[in-house]
Amino acid sequence: MEELTIGLIRDIFVGEDATQRLSQTLQQVKDRGCQLAVLPEIACNPWSPATKRMLDDDAEVIGGPRTTMQANATKEVGIGLIGAAILEGDSARFNTCLFWNEEGELIGTYQKHHVPEEVGFWETSHYDHGVEGFKVFPFHGFNIGIQICSDMNRPQGSHILAALGADVIVGPRSTERATYEKWRPVWIANALTTGCYVASVNRPYEEQGVLIGGNSIAVDPNGKVITEADDAITTFTIRRSTIEKARVDYPGYLPCRAALYADAWSNLKD
Repeated sequence: MEELTIGLIRDIFVGEDATQRLSQTLQQVKDRGCQLAVLPEIACNPWSPATKRMLDDDAEVIGGPRTTMQANATKEVGIGLIGAAILEGDSARFNTCLFWNEEGELIGTYQKHHVPEEVGFWETSHYDHGVEGFKVFPFHGFNIGIQICSDMNRPQGSHILAALGADVIVGPRSTERATYEKWRPVWIANALTTGCYVASVNRPYEEQGVLIGGNSIAVDPNGKVITEADDAITTFTIRRSTIEKARVDYPGYLPCRAALYADAWSNLKD
């Protein structure tokens, strides 16, 4: 495929009407010509890390109520979805993105690797740092990389995803509106230096006194912001020709010297 259109959904889906609203919203995204939708960070949970109190019901395994809701909605509407849940492992919990195809089948998962612990974001009290590493997911002829919130502020992960063949890196997040201008140049730099499209979507509003908010954004591989809005749904299109041209122009053509970086990291002390 030459193009893929993606819808960023700036909303959360909790409460009694969550199932209906999710299906309705995914249908709206599909009606706008999108093949893939992206939800914010753990979008089917309240913002649990507002406090340090961990609840059993916040987490589930695949097949639990939140993951089943997402799978059913994607199949009903016929659209791909990067959704979210707090998943239970053998002895730990992980803040996890779940990639569903149009048939409601799970393509794969990505765990948040950089987990804050600060006022309003008591995240290590709720889940562990991810252990699965970095993956790209083929979808409609493009390779999709995922970073969750704080992961995007550690550009090494974005560069690894690009080296693995990612064409677009999407970043569900939960951040305060006041910090948006600190994130914005990071997304632009990550796009420009990886030769990937980079996009992020936030939870929409204040929760439990935490001043969450801020735009959805998409940046092309040349570092150009192609859309930026606080709308409930923001769409953008990635194009194969744009990616290919960025990777033969400066600085995209510069090699990624993986062995050099690996040696440098191995010489650092923990």
